[in-house]
Amino acid sequence: MFVLDSRLEQDTLLLGDFPLCRLLLMNDSSYPWFILVPRREEVSELFQLDSADQQLLWRETTALAEKLKDTFGADKMNVATLGNVVSQLHMHVIARRRGDAAWPAPVWGHRPAQPYTDEQVEAIRQKLKLVLTDDFRFAEQ
Repeated sequence: MFVLDSRLEQDTLLLGDFPLCRLLLMNDSSYPWFILVPRREEVSELFQLDSADQQLLWRETTALAEKLKDTFGADKMNVATLGNVVSQLHMHVIARRRGDAAWPAPVWGHRPAQPYTDEQVEAIRQKLKLVLTDDFRFAEQ
């Protein structure tokens, strides 16, 4: 059974699910920072997914990145999986803009998180409702 790592649960807001991945929003309003987590047990590396899941993860990641780039007016999309702190496989998809709080450096550890307000989260949900495909299910609020 899939269980989200407690650190991801603590640091993010649940948005919903694609066929493979759970979509989370990092609770830091400094950046449009999203995280995809494959809903598979005990997976910490990309190669631990079977071939079909690897392909699906890449499709969900690239589709999300494309939608976020347009929706948030990103100058550059940062897409990465690290796992040094949280070993559960997860893909960071971050819409970066010139002049954002960390530009051009990586966002990790740059400054303390600035949590979203309820209104900001709802605005993001509404933007995503306009662009995400039918295979995405939003979480109940």
